[in-house]
Amino acid sequence: MEEDIDVTSHTEGLNGLSHECKPLDEITNGHSNHKPVMNGLIIGHNVKDHTNGSAPLRSLPISALKQNGLLQTLAAGGDQPKPTEENVELEKARQEWDALENVQPALTEDSTPTPLISFNEALQYFQTTDLGDLLKNIQPTIRRTGLAAITHFLFGPPRLHRELLEERDLVFAIAQCPVDNSQTVHMRVLQTIYKRLIGSRLDCPRYGAHWENIGFQGTDPATDLRGTGFLGLMHTLYFVMDPETLPLARDIYKLSQHPTQNFPFSVMSINMTRIALQVLREEALSKECNRRQQVVGVLNEFYVATYLHLYQLWKTQQKTIADSGFVLKEVELFAKKNPKQMLRRLEVFLKERRAGGIPRGTSSDPQAQQPSPSLGERAARAGAGQGSKGREMHFTGVCDLPPDMEGEARLI
Repeated sequence: MEEDIDVTSHTEGLNGLSHECKPLDEITNGHSNHKPVMNGLIIGHNVKDHTNGSAPLRSLPISALKQNGLLQTLAAGGDQPKPTEENVELEKARQEWDALENVQPALTEDSTPTPLISFNEALQYFQTTDLGDLLKNIQPTIRRTGLAAITHFLFGPPRLHRELLEERDLVFAIAQCPVDNSQTVHMRVLQTIYKRLIGSRLDCPRYGAHWENIGFQGTDPATDLRGTGFLGLMHTLYFVMDPETLPLARDIYKLSQHPTQNFPFSVMSINMTRIALQVLREEALSKECNRRQQVVGVLNEFYVATYLHLYQLWKTQQKTIADSGFVLKEVELFAKKNPKQMLRRLEVFLKERRAGGIPRGTSSDPQAQQPSPSLGERAARAGAGQGSKGREMHFTGVCDLPPDMEGEARLI
């Protein structure tokens, strides 16, 4: 017969004291007769369990102990809460936890959304602000000398009427104005642009990666405004706040999020402002400004017309970010040579949209597009000469395009 093995187990009891169990072979009729011993006391059905004189131990779920901190209480020898108190605390904790799933962000008095600002309100701010220091550094026209000056005088566009010179100079002064965080109007312009494009009613932080969602290149939109200053934001503000042009702005923004045809919306918009400024500086818009007796309104529409031209070319010819340098140069050349045609195209586009039809030049179907012959031929030649377009390419910056035309001044 095998020798019985006397097994005695020692376990670490509560309060760091030894907990001794008697041999495991004392079983009668399938029931164990051994009595666990704790600190020298035999724990039985009719014997209360005391540990160093503390309160009796009761059976509790381990989850309850964790949630209510009872493990620490027992280890310290403190009194244990009554079961009724524990159940009340557990129920309260469950209710608080369940309530977390239903928490919704609430607007407090301090987080009231910044009101949207219209283009006219923002323009009025600049009209009533002292921009004397900025006006000293503007270059509203191209400086020509010698034969170029004579040719421009004899065969160039008409000069801007004298009564419009102050309005023109204001435009170029705004184009030199940087973003000022201390100016409420500046911050409202930024917030309005973001909200109108994203469709949000809540303000966004001044800095952050969310600005990249609307096409800025970093966490601070101000760093992308070189060459156009605050005028770059003013044009975008006009684009998204005018009821007639807002649908077009959102169409362009949607295309900028396309999986393969994506481009940075805001950086591209700043480039459209840069082109519009250069056309104004070269006096190609003077005739239209004289006819309408205004400068700001004509420049706003020309900016939109330029962005529309790029949008139609980009969408219908399946352009990608790899084509950005060529597309920008193509748009700039076409805008300088055909300012009247650009404005006319915008007028027709908006009229067709008001009528409920699909404006020409916005369908991606090659059979539906009807670009001008010269534009189509140049685009086809350039498309054939492009290399691999799948590789990542750095987007052409606002002032990265080198001037290649005689008399073209460096952008402000």
